[in-house]
Amino acid sequence: MEILKAAAPVGSFFPFFLLLACGTLVAALLGAAHRLGLFYQLLHKVDKASVRHGGENVAAVLRAHGVRFVFTLVGGHISPLLVACEKLGIRVVDTRHEVTAVFAADATARLSGTVGVAAVTAGPGLTNTVTAVKNAQMAHSPVLLLGGAASTLLQNRGALQAVDQLSLFRPLCKFCASVRRVRDIVPTLRAAMAAAQSGTPGPVFVELPIDVLYPYFMVQKEMVPAKPPKGLVGRVVSWYLENYLANLFAGAWEPQPEGPLPLDIPQAAPQQVQRCVEILSRAKRPLMVLGSQALLTPTPADKLQAALETLGVPCFLGGMARGLLGRNHPLHIRQNRSAALKKADVIVLAGTVCDFRLSYGRVFSRSSKIIIVNRNREEMLLNSDIFWKPQEAVQGDVGSFVLKLVEGLQGQTWAPDWVEELQEADRQKEQTFREKAAGPVAQHLNPVRVLQLVEETLPDNSILVVDGGDFVGTAAHLVQPRGPLCWLDPGAFGTLGVGAGFALGAKLCRPDAEVWCLFGDGAFGYSLIEFDTFVRHKIPVMALVGNDAGWTQISREQVPCLGSNVACGLAYTDYHKAAVGLGARGLLLSRDNEDQVVEVLHNAQQQCRDGHPVVVNILIGRTDFRDGSIAV
Repeated sequence: MEILKAAAPVGSFFPFFLLLACGTLVAALLGAAHRLGLFYQLLHKVDKASVRHGGENVAAVLRAHGVRFVFTLVGGHISPLLVACEKLGIRVVDTRHEVTAVFAADATARLSGTVGVAAVTAGPGLTNTVTAVKNAQMAHSPVLLLGGAASTLLQNRGALQAVDQLSLFRPLCKFCASVRRVRDIVPTLRAAMAAAQSGTPGPVFVELPIDVLYPYFMVQKEMVPAKPPKGLVGRVVSWYLENYLANLFAGAWEPQPEGPLPLDIPQAAPQQVQRCVEILSRAKRPLMVLGSQALLTPTPADKLQAALETLGVPCFLGGMARGLLGRNHPLHIRQNRSAALKKADVIVLAGTVCDFRLSYGRVFSRSSKIIIVNRNREEMLLNSDIFWKPQEAVQGDVGSFVLKLVEGLQGQTWAPDWVEELQEADRQKEQTFREKAAGPVAQHLNPVRVLQLVEETLPDNSILVVDGGDFVGTAAHLVQPRGPLCWLDPGAFGTLGVGAGFALGAKLCRPDAEVWCLFGDGAFGYSLIEFDTFVRHKIPVMALVGNDAGWTQISREQVPCLGSNVACGLAYTDYHKAAVGLGARGLLLSRDNEDQVVEVLHNAQQQCRDGHPVVVNILIGRTDFRDGSIAV
């Protein structure tokens, strides 16, 4: 009797374990059914007869977001989206290298205030873009990179050009996603484009596998066996493939919202703005340093320009902020920035980062009160734990902050002697440049004099694109952009090779502007082949190549430090003739026609106005700003 009594409780638990096992099995089956899309397919049918494809969904979202250009280098993985964009009136511009496509999208984003779009094929097509995507990240450019990929079913199975693309781009992009079903294209792209423009703008990446872009009948042909298989295993595999295909296209063409999502743009807290107003109101020698973030949307450049003129504080302008005050504005101080920063008692860093460009913060006086405003907190406080301390660190949109600051300081004026002191330092530095321009050279042309003539010739409707080291470094001192958003340089990453892509995006965004590209001869090697692109797409831009036959910026330090010019030498290549071979126009400036620099520049301008891209090959000596000399 005791044994029976002891066994009774065990029997009573058996129904419970049976119920638990059944419940677990049912849950597993339901989970599997959900993952296989069986429930979704009950409510959303597949239109097997439709010839529509996922590329149409991509193009519809781009059009709804105001995208006018897609830059690409064609590949079979992405053909449907390119064809769909063309049909919807989005101009597809194909380049000769994928990196150029992303640089062009970057320039479009900077100049238009919208998202720039590039589309490239899988594998090596995407890996070729990495430098440009990193450049966009550091320049805060909202760029959407669309990348092809192997079929969702064949990923990690050795398919052609299949690599782990998401892992490659996650460190570079604010948003990374791989679309797994056609119905997911629209919401994924909308989320990506909102992420690109929200907070601190930057690049985003969306992977589009080949089977979500092509039509049902084509994917079916590749995925499902034509003949019904025999045997149990074959039938199970066939059922799985057919169901996979159905889930891929279920609900693909149902209407979805395609327009932009709301953006999240950080704004400065009113209390912080007021504290900044109080600090600046007590300043005797105030100074502003504006960087690229100041030109981000939503603040229009003309409103920001008017606000700075009302404020009356002298400004240094860097990055995309160059040209904000136009040419020769009395508040725009261009030279001797380090000395000015040491003397200022209140400094406003508006979208400027204390990195190498400001000597990591060591350039400031310990007694200066520093106000810094930036959308990105990490950048805002960079090196503040070592070399400098902000009086106020404001996380928010730079342009909006400046408008509020000016509103709070209405009627405030500062003694004119501070601005006059800074202007006098500018005049002294400019006199030094005039003396350098008059100096003789043993052969070729004086680059300082050439750039002075470029500055005198440059029209008011021009956009300057700069790509190089030594020649461009000289130009940054001498050539002034004529207005806001008229200067394009790579930004903090210091990337060589941006020139052709930036020029391409700039001319398409502003077809009525003259695009002048200032290249070093080393940097021009990256861009030369894209003159084929300019010719094919009838995009007239003008390239001025400062040809000193070397990587002179490197050579100048390498030779005295290490005693060798190894790998720094180039040739006085006939770049103008190479351009002619690509269908463009080519002109030469050398000692033989040094008295015709302006005439040659005007000739190049006229060629561009007639619709031809032009390369002006300028043979120059080598500048050295350390001792004021010009070497051969």
